[in-house]
Amino acid sequence: MDIKEGLTFDDVLLVPKRSPIISRTQTNLKTKLSRNITINIPLVSANMDTITESGMAIALAREGGIGIIHRFMTIGDQVDEVLRVKRSESVMIEQPYTIKDDMKVYDAKKMMQEYGVSGLLVETEDRILDGIITNRDIIFEKNMERKVAELMTKNVITAKYGTTMEQAKEILHKHRIEKLPVVDDKKRIVGLITSKDIMKMDQYPSASKDKKGRLLVGAAVGVKGDFLERTEALLDAGADTIIVDIAHGHSDNAINTVNMIKKAFPNCELIAGNVATGEGARDLITAGVDAVKVGVGSGSICITRVVTGSGVPQLTAVTESVKVSREYDIPVISDGGIRTSGDTTKALAAGASSVMVGSMFGGTDESPGKTLVKNGKKFKMYRGMASFYASLGRKYREEGLQVVDSNDLNDYVPEGVEAMVPYKGSVVEIIRQLVGGLRSGLSYCGAKTISEMQNNAEFIKITPAGYIESQPHDVNLM
Repeated sequence: MDIKEGLTFDDVLLVPKRSPIISRTQTNLKTKLSRNITINIPLVSANMDTITESGMAIALAREGGIGIIHRFMTIGDQVDEVLRVKRSESVMIEQPYTIKDDMKVYDAKKMMQEYGVSGLLVETEDRILDGIITNRDIIFEKNMERKVAELMTKNVITAKYGTTMEQAKEILHKHRIEKLPVVDDKKRIVGLITSKDIMKMDQYPSASKDKKGRLLVGAAVGVKGDFLERTEALLDAGADTIIVDIAHGHSDNAINTVNMIKKAFPNCELIAGNVATGEGARDLITAGVDAVKVGVGSGSICITRVVTGSGVPQLTAVTESVKVSREYDIPVISDGGIRTSGDTTKALAAGASSVMVGSMFGGTDESPGKTLVKNGKKFKMYRGMASFYASLGRKYREEGLQVVDSNDLNDYVPEGVEAMVPYKGSVVEIIRQLVGGLRSGLSYCGAKTISEMQNNAEFIKITPAGYIESQPHDVNLM
């Protein structure tokens, strides 16, 4: 039997090259997420229920990456998460939140809290703009039964459809207002421009955005049940890419799902995985994907390799997949095993166009995991989506069952674990540390761009002693 050698990130180092780079700010991290989507930094947040919902997706897109909303919720809830990202900032919010003028103060307050906004446009039944009601109008109101029409501001300053951003700035400044409804000739609501969104454009110059100026966001679907219905709803909500999410992507289930989605939605930017070989990448590419997600058993909470005995060390999985994907000019996303900025640099140097991050983003303010306190320290829940409780909960949600059958408990074999990760504060600091380390990594390779690094990269295999030498040693760490 011919047994191949498999390498992961800790088995190698990148050989330093002569560098023309004076400052790491000279580096450009723009890269392809998929065939037709470009992001400004090569970071993708994992589609896990303890990692990515709208909060994470917004934070990462503002820094230049993209978040993938997980699928372990109802279609309606997942659509709402996508809409929250798309409405968080844009040149013009095309579907602003509205309320009817005959509704109550209670309804307005509830909607503002639910959607996380400070104001609502008030419309008639014909979607004619009737006024605007903000948190300031109702914050001290005691009678929750009063009609919105009684408290709203009428004679609202508006802009015509087609107003430029510079014109909008002038109107906002002239009238000292924060919200500028956009209406057509019949005064029907077609959008909303806010001073906050304009300020965010200056605050986040590297944000990953679509053609309409909205933040980029992706969403995951499965391979069973409602995946076509879910895909259609997510695309209608504005999702920029759909990920077919399955642990073993080199399977008939995954390939058939890709075929069906591409046939139903030919313009859908489709990503699928996970695979760990060149053959797996080729089969997904020929099925119609626009990017391939690579990694089997490399995640920090994944025990697939322990349970099944299957997997390929991540660096080898990436290099083998890249050999094939380059024949078709299809990007590879390295998913799993990223613990440091150095791992990110190695994955990209090996040919990946971006990396998917899970555990490093867990424990942050933006991750949706539950917060726990243990021995006086804060932690957040982090779990694999093939873990026992995640999979069992998914089974009962999908099948609508109410009672746990003991046979289900005995028959299910988890391939992930539940864990706690220390509370880390804002994910933005972690993103910027990863980006800073990656820029330095490019400079050590003598490259200004990721593609230059991939062309110049030279790996050297190291021994266990070499790995120990790479870590802090012979000192007492503070």
